[in-house]
Amino acid sequence: MTTPALEITGLVAGYPGQPVLEQVELSVPAGSLLAVLGESGCGKSTLLRVIAGFHRVEAGQVRLDGRTVAGDGVAVAPERRRVGLVPQEGALFGHLTVAGNVGFGLGRAARKSGRVTELLELVGLADHGRRMPAELSGGQQQRVALARALAPEPVLVLLDEPFNALDAGLRAELREQVRAVLRAAGTTSVLVTHDQEEALGTADQVAVLRGGRVAQTGTPRSVYAAPADLAVGTFLGEAVVLAATAAGRWAATVLGELELGTPPAAGEGRVLLRPEQLRLSAPGNGGVPALVSEVIFHGHDTTVVLERDGQLVRSRVPGSGNVLVGDTVSVAVDGPVRFFAGG
Repeated sequence: MTTPALEITGLVAGYPGQPVLEQVELSVPAGSLLAVLGESGCGKSTLLRVIAGFHRVEAGQVRLDGRTVAGDGVAVAPERRRVGLVPQEGALFGHLTVAGNVGFGLGRAARKSGRVTELLELVGLADHGRRMPAELSGGQQQRVALARALAPEPVLVLLDEPFNALDAGLRAELREQVRAVLRAAGTTSVLVTHDQEEALGTADQVAVLRGGRVAQTGTPRSVYAAPADLAVGTFLGEAVVLAATAAGRWAATVLGELELGTPPAAGEGRVLLRPEQLRLSAPGNGGVPALVSEVIFHGHDTTVVLERDGQLVRSRVPGSGNVLVGDTVSVAVDGPVRFFAGG
């Protein structure tokens, strides 16, 4: 079995009188990207600091490339962990050139070996080595910060919400660039973020952190399609939640009888489905009738708010949707839904 690049077992950490992380378990395969996703205050920053070596472990272990760096009486200093860090806003040294920033943590021999030039080419800034940080855009500064983190060939790179300070368009573009650079370098990485789209669209694996514990881990597709509980489902993107009565493989809802993607169930509860699962068509084409109460155009798709038996349901359809407020449409649900027992 291949040794994980990062393995965390039974991790407990916090501050005096204030526990933050409780029994955290994580395993990150070499060369992959894990996104740790959660709301503010869930423990993401503390977890990052523990991995980097800036925060003490109370219990459990942190292992990097099979070597224990925290726990069981071990506390390896941050500079000896071979962990690179890309902070939120680059944090470049303003008095150094781009090349100087990238080579800052390298010895003289490594700086002369061509490593800096190699990394600047990797991040698409081969002709920017002599520039100063103030001459760069925000996205370019973050790419320099990534090159600097990669320079000493770390076991792991930590990315601490590195796209927060950028506008939406640049953020999406830079995410793709950073992902491509990390893949090309073969570097294992952990991205800490509160942005669901960022996590789902960037990572190989997603870990949802809630209240200092890992609520669920898995591929972005599996966590989105099969959330462990209702809270994870509503946190990971838009969700439609309906009261339901389950009987075997089906559940009765305001949108009709829906197939369950969970084990057979019985009794009262709620179902969760995604707005894009709702298929709209002309009345009489199957499904149940509903009234269009609002249409919100986003460009690439449209949110159509439907009223059915006094309940509002949000659907997402491609393009402009071709429906108007006041229209009556038939609504059907594509694919199975998730059932959660209880109120």
